[in-house]
Amino acid sequence: MSIADDPTRAPARSHLYAMGLTDDEMRRPVVGIASTWTGTMPCNLTHRTLAGHVARGVERAGGTPMEFNTIAVSDNLTMGTPGMRASLVSRELIADSIELMGRAHRFDAMVCIVGCDKTVPAALMALARLDIPTVVLYSGTMMPGRWRGRDVTIQDMWEALGERAVGRMSQEDVDDLARHACPGAGTCAAQYTANTMGSVADFLGLAPFGVGDIPAVADEKSGAAEAVGEVAMRAYAADARPSRILTADALHNALVSVAAMGGSTNAVLHMLAIAREAGLPLRIDEIGEVCRQVPIVTALKPSGPHTALDLWRAGGTSLVARRLLEAGLLREDVVMVDGRSLRQVAADAVEAPGQRVVADVFEPAKPAGALAILRGTLAPDGCVLKLGGRADFRREGPARVYDSEESCFDAIQAGAVTQGDVVVVRYEGPAGGPGMREMLSITGALVGRGLGDSVTLVTDGRFSGVSHGLVIGHVAPEAHHGGPIALVRDGDTVAVDTSAGTLDLLVADDELAERRRAWRRPERPVERGVLAKYAATVGSASDGAVTV
Repeated sequence: MSIADDPTRAPARSHLYAMGLTDDEMRRPVVGIASTWTGTMPCNLTHRTLAGHVARGVERAGGTPMEFNTIAVSDNLTMGTPGMRASLVSRELIADSIELMGRAHRFDAMVCIVGCDKTVPAALMALARLDIPTVVLYSGTMMPGRWRGRDVTIQDMWEALGERAVGRMSQEDVDDLARHACPGAGTCAAQYTANTMGSVADFLGLAPFGVGDIPAVADEKSGAAEAVGEVAMRAYAADARPSRILTADALHNALVSVAAMGGSTNAVLHMLAIAREAGLPLRIDEIGEVCRQVPIVTALKPSGPHTALDLWRAGGTSLVARRLLEAGLLREDVVMVDGRSLRQVAADAVEAPGQRVVADVFEPAKPAGALAILRGTLAPDGCVLKLGGRADFRREGPARVYDSEESCFDAIQAGAVTQGDVVVVRYEGPAGGPGMREMLSITGALVGRGLGDSVTLVTDGRFSGVSHGLVIGHVAPEAHHGGPIALVRDGDTVAVDTSAGTLDLLVADDELAERRRAWRRPERPVERGVLAKYAATVGSASDGAVTV
């Protein structure tokens, strides 16, 4: 019985009348439109407008839209500051808020409008919990900036800080670049974390292929958003619930997309978390196995020269799907929220003549994988290496140990880190940070100083999708919980062997045992509020850094 016809719901009807709804509108399927709009960053700045377009599509298809909002945290604006501790925490809060609204208002279906890094996995986590017909709308990438005759993105900004430190750029150059790097609304303009997860939503089947590829400010976005509202109504009619869509095969396809598109290391955390909410078994090592088998087929920044705009113009994620299907890397027995099959998605792809962004799997952009999972005496529970298409390598070097991102950044800028060093940054894990900050200030400084390929960075924190170089994150167990990374000392030899899949601390067992007996967790100011709750409940990065 609808709320319009139930005698006991008269008090509820009075509030709906106050909002201008009619009895007829109350009898229609109600579609919740979750927007992650915020006026604090460009990434999600278009979401309120997009929500209006989605609402029109819902109405046109016979539904009643109800919009609501949740938070979002800017990784770029908080990077290198204590505010970055809020970033990964926000994933849990966004997921919880979407879930709570869905449970409270009992929508018949939903559309989730997502953009910046944590909003995409958060929405997917919430939708898996709610299990009502849902469509994900990725709001789209920012256009690349243009500076001195070349395309630039936020990656160039962070690396410019390192270039300034060694005199290759002046402060005036950096300031001028800042005025041009980010020309308008949208997510960061290459295959960084947000675009990685936007592609994941496509390959999981919960977002219509091609819609997320459209840049945030492109004229085509408004019409696509209205169409998403209509898709939501069709999904409601077909009872296309996440439990039917988020299958083991869909999860496999999403992992293949991360590998094939040179995706962010953050995808490891998020895929583990999404799988957990969907009730699908997934181990961190399985992600490494997929990445071993799948080459990088898109030449996108940060592991290639092109931007997300170039991908859209070349043919988008649909063209990537065609390439991966042709190579037999995708599983076809999956349900797509818009009713298409993967074969139809591939057939619908329009490849731009002469495009050089999406390669053939058999002649890939880079033959080796995007990511690798390592284990060893320094990371017994695993860690993530951003391989970026490099061939296997082995490297040893002396440790330079820092107990915070800030102290490490200062040392790099002062010239204390040199070629061949293994920089170890600890107490930045999920509980130890708390919040598992991204180390983009460090990776940008290293690359900008010309050390990106000669210095290895190891941390129990994580990395921005913008980061590249020899970076190893998510080391588990983390230092806060007494993991081996807490025992490393300056000058210890650390060895990385990608062919063996190992990250080892080359220190005698008896010496490590002595250090463990002497180890005490460093004192720090007692956290209060949300960070204290998070630190007390968050699990290991090797399990997705989810809260219990």
